Amino acid sequence: MKQIFLTIFLSILLFSGAYSQVDNSKPGSAIPAFKILKTNGSYFTSNDIRKNSPFVLIYFAPDCDHCIKLMDQLFKKIHDFDKATLVMVTFKAPTDVAWFERKYQTAQFKNITVGTEGTSYVLRNHYRLDKTPFVAVYDKKGKLAFSYKNEPSANEILARFKKV
Repeated sequence: MKQIFLTIFLSILLFSGAYSQVDNSKPGSAIPAFKILKTNGSYFTSNDIRKNSPFVLIYFAPDCDHCIKLMDQLFKKIHDFDKATLVMVTFKAPTDVAWFERKYQTAQFKNITVGTEGTSYVLRNHYRLDKTPFVAVYDKKGKLAFSYKNEPSANEILARFKKV
């Protein structure tokens, strides 16, 4: 019994060690496959991203002070991102997403999609997130150009976005 336990423990340890060395935020990596639920009941997936267009992923929580600060800054400069597909994802409930959509009037922007991944945590696990906001910018070829795990300013994102 001890040998079985030891084998299982070592297997888990080896697997977790190998997993921890994978950097999913490495420049040049591809957009992960994801599926988010929009407030209208439809889904948006990574396959729905406009081709040959930069892609900005913002993982946020509608009730996060740092996220609200970033969104307030970002929406003052939102037209600077008109050529990009912006996807804003949370793990919160659709009612929280609806509140966010009303506050920032996201429906008026054809290039913005807001939704929840719920408790699937596909994106949250992919990027190994433990706080919000997180921002990832992908180039026209769908390769990661840069990401921020710590709270960036809208000016920082925009300055780097213009180089993509």
